[in-house]
Amino acid sequence: MNYARLTKEQLEELHPEFINFLATQSIDKAEWDEIKKHKPQVAEEELDVFSDLVWEGVLSKVTYLENISARQMHLFHLTDKEMKLIAVKIMNPEIDLTTKVGFDWFRKNWQSDFVDYMTASKAYTDDPNQDKFELIKQGAVITKGELYQWFDNVIEAP
Repeated sequence: MNYARLTKEQLEELHPEFINFLATQSIDKAEWDEIKKHKPQVAEEELDVFSDLVWEGVLSKVTYLENISARQMHLFHLTDKEMKLIAVKIMNPEIDLTTKVGFDWFRKNWQSDFVDYMTASKAYTDDPNQDKFELIKQGAVITKGELYQWFDNVIEAP
């Protein structure tokens, strides 16, 4: 398994896709029930393969990730060639970006001395999807990239 098995909830959401996946292997419902009952290891392997296929599809399309904690934001733009980062650090210990009050403070004070910014970029390893998955395992979530794009425009502006 390259990534992580989908959760029970994710598998339930993708039930029609899983049925199609089994059908591509000529496994019908009766045979699947038989595999689960008598060959649980084979059933586990099928779930792992399906999970990897889903992750591959998702990761190949991810363009933006965000990891926001109490005092830091890591905003990633995942291009074809590299991962670009805009990092934001809040120096005011009373601010928690994960709360509405804290984020509202940030929106009003983003140019203050209490906010530090850093940008960086890094080439992918041999497996870009694994690099993206590692960021997700560390707490990043897939987004549309609005925050990254806003900061990118502010940074680029003369």
